[in-house]
Amino acid sequence: MDPQRLVFAPHVASTVDHLGRQALADLYLDTMPYNAHSTTCEVLWAGVPVLTCMGTSFAGRVAASALTAVGLPELVTQSPEEYEQTALRLVRHPEQLQELRAKLTGPRRGAPLFDTAGYTHYLEQAYREMHERAPRA
Repeated sequence: MDPQRLVFAPHVASTVDHLGRQALADLYLDTMPYNAHSTTCEVLWAGVPVLTCMGTSFAGRVAASALTAVGLPELVTQSPEEYEQTALRLVRHPEQLQELRAKLTGPRRGAPLFDTAGYTHYLEQAYREMHERAPRA
């Protein structure tokens, strides 16, 4: 990969500026053995595909869960070798990155990862059921 394509952005004080510039990335390369958590969600919301490698602990599996919930399980790799091969394939074939971005940005608001109203509904329903099942004194 051409090193000129790598951009290391300086710190900015504004969260709005920080989140806004994420949309300029072609691909977010997740870290191992601990995945990005909130950052994965922020980058996906910005419309940027995230490539991750499935870890063996909770902290190494968060991005895989987020990608599955947003409909991009094909970006979850199972080994460092597959991760590297996939990253190289994607940067060498920008049309594939564009397809992933389109797949991500189209149904984004309806994806389970970003369905806050649906999540709230099911959480409230779970609370009601727990309350109903709780023994009465």
